[in-house]
Amino acid sequence: MGLVGAGPWAELAHAPMLAAGPHTRLAGVWARRPEAAARLGAPVFERVEELFDACEAVAFCVPPAVQAEIGVRAARAGKALLLEKPLADSLANAERLVAAIAEAGVASQMVLTLRYAAGTREFLARCAEIEPFGGHAANISGVLLGDHPFATPWRLERGALLDVGPHVVDLLDAALGPVTGVRAHGHPLGWTGLLLDHEGGAVSEASLCMTVPGDTPPSSFAVHGRGGSAVLRPSGDDALATVAEEFARTVRQGGGHPLDAARGLRLQRIIANAEEQLRSR
Repeated sequence: MGLVGAGPWAELAHAPMLAAGPHTRLAGVWARRPEAAARLGAPVFERVEELFDACEAVAFCVPPAVQAEIGVRAARAGKALLLEKPLADSLANAERLVAAIAEAGVASQMVLTLRYAAGTREFLARCAEIEPFGGHAANISGVLLGDHPFATPWRLERGALLDVGPHVVDLLDAALGPVTGVRAHGHPLGWTGLLLDHEGGAVSEASLCMTVPGDTPPSSFAVHGRGGSAVLRPSGDDALATVAEEFARTVRQGGGHPLDAARGLRLQRIIANAEEQLRSR
């Protein structure tokens, strides 16, 4: 595995995940700041093409616009891609990246972290049993306030919808059926509300905000149906270990993971629709 990016999340999550084994080995890092890359305990490459030459697959932990650009180059170099959400900074760039992946025939997988946790998989199994007709979710934090390490320029510009929105929409989509429509209100840098229509007639609501000071509750998901309710409880599952294991399997099999880049593009289309509605208000 090669790693593109050396920011806070790369240091906390991606580099340890890939280096821990036994399914992956961290072959090297490329980043805009070589001094940051040097802290990750792997060889540092001056040119991203040199990193491609040293690995079979590439993990990305960079801003969405950078992922979209370098992801295309990695796919054309024949590398499998482990991609962060959101897939890109715009729908056009997301479509371009997915087209490059398809043209190259390389494997891809999204790090939609919630989906790899055992508790989430039990929650989704329960949702399938209850004939769901409605649900709600909330992701509230103060990440964009003060000097939080994840208050990065792209998050400060685009807000919660592009950052945590893919996690929330993905899970509601998986729990209640494919999203067929979205209505958005609020402000991308304040409180954002989504009303989602799902295939089959179910509906759901989501509340997103990353500018709430003080203590905030953990993210929450609840789904209700004719057979009862399903609630996702906070857990200490090591989802990242599962990400690495399943990505290694995806690469060896040549693709086929349900959370591939096409899934990321589907989510990007829903988010882009909601963003356009917020801009038009």
